[in-house]
Amino acid sequence: MSDSAPAIHPSSSKSPSVAVIGAGAIGLGIAWRLASAGARVDVFDQGEAGRGATHASGGMLAACIETEPGEEWMLPLNRESQRRWPAFAAELEAATGLSVELRTEGTLYIGHTADDMARLRFLHEFQRGLDLPIELLNGAEARRREPYLQPGVAGALFSPEDHQVENRALSRALHAAVLKAGGRVHEHAAVTRIELRGGRAAGVWVGDTLHPADVVVLAAGAWSRGVEGLPAAGRPPVRPIKGQMLALRMDPAAPLLRHVVWTPTTYLIPRLDGRLVIGATSEERGFNEDLTAGGIFSLLEGVWRAVPGVAELPIDEMWTGFRPGSRDDAPILGTGEVEGLVYATGHHRNGILLAPVTADAIARLILTGETDPVIAGFGIGRFREAA
Repeated sequence: MSDSAPAIHPSSSKSPSVAVIGAGAIGLGIAWRLASAGARVDVFDQGEAGRGATHASGGMLAACIETEPGEEWMLPLNRESQRRWPAFAAELEAATGLSVELRTEGTLYIGHTADDMARLRFLHEFQRGLDLPIELLNGAEARRREPYLQPGVAGALFSPEDHQVENRALSRALHAAVLKAGGRVHEHAAVTRIELRGGRAAGVWVGDTLHPADVVVLAAGAWSRGVEGLPAAGRPPVRPIKGQMLALRMDPAAPLLRHVVWTPTTYLIPRLDGRLVIGATSEERGFNEDLTAGGIFSLLEGVWRAVPGVAELPIDEMWTGFRPGSRDDAPILGTGEVEGLVYATGHHRNGILLAPVTADAIARLILTGETDPVIAGFGIGRFREAA
């Protein structure tokens, strides 16, 4: 089956049964859309819903400030999902009564040195060339926006459309939305194998139990490649990219920051409850969960250089997570050679950003057979064609 195949499930029924592997923001978002449309949906996760990369992430919606040379081809997908976020959040909150804390102050990317500013000026010119709404600020303008930045800050880029969402609140809301729409979420239910019959996905195995399905969605993030049952060409080239993070505790009535702030080595994300989330390392260490002195030191040193006042803040939490990185660091979306199997994995650092467009496009593909043009270039077939 090609990435643009017109049929996903063989039945003429308008209510296909769908097994979704992975209960992160991507898997739950797809399940919510499908269940809301009347599909019979079961979501399976090896742990608790939302406790993988979604739980570990920062929740940044940074389609503009993160765009660098070589990533232009991903920009339409990222920007489209960013555009959908306000409506997606409002609909989710209306469906569940749970806030996802979508904040719209924007993002600052600061520079300390002349070399930092040379890079920011280069990025500003590049991003403005892509019609992105990026402003270049001097040091005084940056400090007017964030007075607790270190006095010697040289300048900053300001991106008024790069926002944030509270990722852990998002996973709770999506979990509730799936259940309210009639879907089922199976926690601590690791899928060990995808059932193939006549070359077609026909369900998933959890232990010794087969759960039949018309369609299987592989949305297991960094663990996607390890799910058995697929031929070699059908296994997505996804690997774990380890990230260490921590959170400090600010006074919520007098926070040190309001915007998301990027520095040359780290980023800072202020939450409404006073937490200041700091991330993140990027390590090719497999599924190693160790917090390291060097990793945490690099984060704290980077944030202290940007906002000296953090030195007095207590440490609230430290953790590791695993981004699902594909061979080209772009998501894998749509169908492939195995009929009845749909991919929604490999989102790397943009899983939260891409949750709305992924949920909408994958649900549309399953329910109607139509491929949204915005995901057309992101099928697994691109790796075969590039080989």
